[in-house]
Amino acid sequence: MTISTAKLSDPTVRAAVSAINSNDRQAFLDLLTEDATMSDDGSDRDLRQWIDHEIFSTRGHMDVQSESDGGRALLANFSNETWGEMRTAWKFTVDHGKISRFETGQA
Repeated sequence: MTISTAKLSDPTVRAAVSAINSNDRQAFLDLLTEDATMSDDGSDRDLRQWIDHEIFSTRGHMDVQSESDGGRALLANFSNETWGEMRTAWKFTVDHGKISRFETGQA
């Protein structure tokens, strides 16, 4: 069962998922701290390069299946035009309404 983006508990994570699903790169970037970091399958990546390649140039989309940790940890079916659909886990670190780090990987 998919959780509607509008019903996600954490407002910053909700805005991030909304930005991803509407392919709004600038809205996503506006949610990040200046020094935000990320990892994919346990390896740190260049955040801007990764989001361009994995999300915004390939029309990434998240269908959230469940949330935990106050809405900052998600299980989602993530799809893009490169890899198709896969089950993924996302964990967001939010400081003062901004994402300072997110970690994702196959679940």
